[in-house]
Order: sequence, then structure tokens, then C-alpha cells
Amino acid sequence: MSRPPLHALQGFVAAARSGNLTRAADSLHVTVSALSHQIRGLEERMGRRLFVRSARGVALTGDGRQLFDRVAVHFDALEHALQPFGVRRDDVLTLSLMPSFAASWLVPRLPRFLAAHPQLEINLQSTSTLVDFDRETDVDAAVRFGRGQYPGLQAVHLLDDWVTPTASPALIERLGMPTLETLDRYPLLGAPGGRWSEWFAQFGGTPPRRFVATFDDSDTLHRAASEGLGIALGRLTLARPLVDSGRLLLPFAQRLKAEFAHYLVYPARSATHAGLLALREWLLAEAAVAADPAVGPRPRARRGPSRVAAPQAKSRQRPLPPTC
Repeated sequence: MSRPPLHALQGFVAAARSGNLTRAADSLHVTVSALSHQIRGLEERMGRRLFVRSARGVALTGDGRQLFDRVAVHFDALEHALQPFGVRRDDVLTLSLMPSFAASWLVPRLPRFLAAHPQLEINLQSTSTLVDFDRETDVDAAVRFGRGQYPGLQAVHLLDDWVTPTASPALIERLGMPTLETLDRYPLLGAPGGRWSEWFAQFGGTPPRRFVATFDDSDTLHRAASEGLGIALGRLTLARPLVDSGRLLLPFAQRLKAEFAHYLVYPARSATHAGLLALREWLLAEAAVAADPAVGPRPRARRGPSRVAAPQAKSRQRPLPPTC
């Protein structure tokens, strides 16, 4: 048997995956008639039927399934091998970032960037999974929260993060203004140990014996605090929209520096991408404006004693940490 033409095998794989000749033909930029002719010719060469045709589309026969399992993987490998040699468009930028950072920090600012660069098309991939730039060649860069140690990649420090207690106005109105000495008597959100332990160790006060609730992501934690469930040790970078809108208040001036920072990360192939270069400079400028941890509204102290605790002597205040 002579070797079947590759275009016929490619058409066969496309039809098998879509289950529809019209969709398969569109993906290959050929007519349905031409694709049908290719598949009939392949069946004649193979001496067996590969598809069962019906009004709903096409389905693989047993022989067709065996052929598909043998050849489809090779077309996938060829497509992957050719991806690095595709035409790169400097006006299209694909960025991977965590959903929390996208929603709370980047997206509210993004209209300013696109207004300044109307020629750019930006594709955001919100995921907490780290990008494998060797395999995911369509991704140009990523924004990640870490220590800046990304072997083989360029890592540009954007901004540090800070944590501080955050509370809803309703909770402050209901229970009064907390102090370092009375904070343990308020409903706190989080878990024993961790950053709360560092907070009390650095600024004073007594850790509570129990916490009201724990959360496995910052967004849910901040939302719970804004609904008045309790006081959360919030990350300022992600809590900023809720603070700016007045749904969260910052009862304390003290700030605890987060363990990690935000970085723009990209492989060598993206180093000359015009869209990425523009985004990098814009991100650095935006990060510089947002870097001051002291910015943010604090609630006014209520007159009269707190409903949670009797008035306390003025707490000892430690100096604020330096801004990043």
C-alpha cells in the first residue's frame, strides 16, 4: 500500500476530533466537499471504513479509533514543535496571573494602560497554576507572588505587600474601636499561628484563644471581613478596592510586611516583545504609586467606652516598617 498523503491524515484527525465535517473543514480552511473526498480516498487506501456517517455528524468505527490513537499524537507533537517558530505579534500580549491579583489590583487599573496603548490586545489568563513557559509558548509573561527566585526566567520586582487588621464600618460601629490590648476580645478571622502570631509578637497584645473562621484564599477572607464577620489580617494590595470604597477600614496604623512580593516574570523569548516592554514600564509606574503601605482610611474613634472592653491605657506603639 502506498503511503497516504499527510493532508488526508490531517483531515481525518480533524474530523475525528470535531465529529462534524463542516467544523473540521472550517478549521482546515477547506471545503466540506474537499474534506469528504480526502477521507473517502483514505478509506479506499486503508481498505476499511473509518467513520460512520449520520445526520448528526460522523463517529469513528473501531478501525477508525485505532488509526486515530496511532496518528493523532504525532500531529500534536508536530504542532507543539512548530509553535516557537510561529509569527509573533507585538500587538498581542498574553499574561498569566493569579485571579486575586487580577481582580483586585490589575483589572481596575487596566483601562489606563489600554487607553495609552490602543494598538495592543491583551489576553489575561487567571490561574494559580505556575506557567511552564517551555510548553505554554503562547504565554508571554506572568505576574506571580513569591520570593523572586524563578530559574531561567527574568523576574522584575513590582511591589511588596503589607498586612494589617481590616474591619467593616458596621463592626466598628457595633463593637467600638479596637486597641492592641483589646484586639483579642474581638471576633478575628484567620487561624492560630501564622501572620497573626507575628502581628502580636511585633506590635504587642495577646493572641486570642480561638478564631471565628478560617479561609483558604485572600479574596474570601477580605469579603468576609467587609460583611462584618470579624477582623481579618488583610493584604493591602488585594484589599485595596474594599478599603477605597469604604467597605473595609484600617483600625491600626501598624503594617506587617508580607513574606512574598509581586513579580513580573517572563522567558528570554519575550524580552524584546514590544507589548510586554510597554506593560513592564507601566506596571512599574503603577506599582510605585501603590507602594506606600500607610495609605488608607482609618476609622474615627468612638466616644465612650467600647462594648468589647473597658478603656485601656494607651498602648505602646512601635515604629512603622519602612515603605517598599
